[in-house]
Amino acid sequence: MKVSDVMTHGSLNCKAGDTLHDATQKMVMRRCGSLPVVDDKDASILVGIITIRDTMMPLYPNFGEYIHDAKTARDFEEMEENYKRVMCMKVKEVMTPNPMSVRPDMPVLKAASYMGLKNLRRMPVVEEGKLVGMVSIGDINRGMFIQLG
Repeated sequence: MKVSDVMTHGSLNCKAGDTLHDATQKMVMRRCGSLPVVDDKDASILVGIITIRDTMMPLYPNFGEYIHDAKTARDFEEMEENYKRVMCMKVKEVMTPNPMSVRPDMPVLKAASYMGLKNLRRMPVVEEGKLVGMVSIGDINRGMFIQLG
């Protein structure tokens, strides 16, 4: 069984220049934990991936801030106030650039192995340099179950 047999073709994506608000809205409305990030000028070119966790990380203190002043580093009211500012940030500021991807003709268990090794739940599917979809560990599990029952 190949990745193309189980993947989501032409999946939802966001552009590198979109705001975190726009990307978060897409993930929340579609109930997905990540989106492929495409070039602002050419939506077929994969430039990164963003997760729902990535959209929240700018709110949290970094290790240095926490060590310097642990009490103020946990000011949750201030974190909430910063939320609107963070949601105005651009996707390209927090995305993972040049993510690992798989090809549509790759065996699904090889793709699942990559996901397992890197602790990933979803991966972009790229063919000849163009984003053609996404595949998740759930897609692979469902496909294997249907085929092998």
